[in-house]
Amino acid sequence: MRFSLRTRILAGTLVLVALGLAVAGFVTYGLLRKSLYDRMDSELAAAQGPVHDVLQHALGGDDSFGTGGPPGPDGGPGTAELPSGAYAALYRDSGAKVVDHSFTYDGTGSKPDIPLDMVRSVADGTLPNQLLSVPAVGTGPGFRSSIYRVGIDGTPNGAVVVGIPLSEVNQTLHKLVTIELAVVGGVLLALGLLSWWLVRLGLRPLDRMAVTAGSIAAGDLSKRVQPADDTTEVGKLGTALNTMLGQIETSFEEQRASEARLRRFVADASHELRTPLTSIRGYAELFRRGAADRPEDLERAMRRIEDEGARMGLLVDDLLLLARLDQGRPLERKPVDLTALVTDAADDLRAADPDRPVTLDAQPEVGVTGDEPRLRQVVANVLDNARSHTPAGTPVDIRLRATNGTATLEVSDDGPGMTAEEQERVFERFYRGDPSRSRESGGTGLGLSIAAAIIQAHGGTIGVRNTDGDGATFRITLPLLDSPTQPAAQEPAPPLDEPVDVSFPDPEATRTGPATSS
Repeated sequence: MRFSLRTRILAGTLVLVALGLAVAGFVTYGLLRKSLYDRMDSELAAAQGPVHDVLQHALGGDDSFGTGGPPGPDGGPGTAELPSGAYAALYRDSGAKVVDHSFTYDGTGSKPDIPLDMVRSVADGTLPNQLLSVPAVGTGPGFRSSIYRVGIDGTPNGAVVVGIPLSEVNQTLHKLVTIELAVVGGVLLALGLLSWWLVRLGLRPLDRMAVTAGSIAAGDLSKRVQPADDTTEVGKLGTALNTMLGQIETSFEEQRASEARLRRFVADASHELRTPLTSIRGYAELFRRGAADRPEDLERAMRRIEDEGARMGLLVDDLLLLARLDQGRPLERKPVDLTALVTDAADDLRAADPDRPVTLDAQPEVGVTGDEPRLRQVVANVLDNARSHTPAGTPVDIRLRATNGTATLEVSDDGPGMTAEEQERVFERFYRGDPSRSRESGGTGLGLSIAAAIIQAHGGTIGVRNTDGDGATFRITLPLLDSPTQPAAQEPAPPLDEPVDVSFPDPEATRTGPATSS
């Protein structure tokens, strides 16, 4: 594993091919050698007649050994069936050589080194006739030899040894080995070059991926690898990496945006809390400087301290509620008559602002499952937003319908409407559409953020858009009581004084509709 993938693939390919060629060479060598030896054994069997003639001629024409064969070209014994360098000898069963002869037509020759014990054993019948390969006496090629039993003077007490030199066989096999080595070397060289080119071509996309990965590691998350198709394994890897990189880039962008919103949220929360704390500290300082001796100053200081404490407590309660909703802390899940709830909210708005026309068009018995106090808080926050941000006497229209498993509540007003930026940021925490509004006279800027978080916790959506002409329309959707998308029942939410891990994810993720996240 210390070598590169390219090197391992190339080395593995060459080793496998070399092994295959080696096995094929050994098999070819063995088959050819066996074929040549079989041919020599046939020649030895066919040479018995000429050998008998030659040996009988060497014994002075004594017909006690074998039968004469056809004469040779010079009138001597026939020798045409034996190659040059062949050797023949006649032995008695005692191991004594009777006569021998070398068929050396080219003037050279040697003798086979025959084991005499084997010759005696064949002559006396202890061993059957033998076929074997033996070395030469001295130097030179070996012999393929046969030893077979014969009779001398009518008695089977002799053996004839015939040997044919292996020079031609050795030369043939040597040429075969030379050719095989040359072929193997050429094939391995050609295959190595071709494999190197193909592997380099095939792994080039991985090299590009490595370069891209280096750029990504340097901080450029917009880079993508090539190729990115699914036709090859490398392409599938590229597609998977691009998908992963896209998710990573999105995650980093969301994290940066979330951190920016968190910093803005903490700054806004600190500013909101600093105002009442500054007031409380100022009135406490006034009390310390002698307001206790002046009843009118003492009363005013205590009243303002109480007001600012109540305002700060309300802000802390809102923050804790948002933190609990951000954590996914369960809300109460009970059947809620949304029609009755919206009717009560409309009556509350008429009582708080008698001069404002309020129109209610609610379908009867629209039921949902949820936390009734929280849903009342949502409707109250939306209606209070319409009352606070429109001129006195501006009509407010409320419409509630149930269609296709969804309860839809729309609250419209004929006020000045919202700019594009206000529609985009209206659900952000501490956002105020009118920057001139006083923090003492205005709200905390968390009402609509709380409404969006509560609706999301109920599996619904909330959005805002400008109506045709003037005014704005808030649209809330919730799953109906028997809808399959209705969230499962859960335990009631814990009290506000229970400790909670405060975290503030993206507030815009809680809203849908025309308004988009900032």
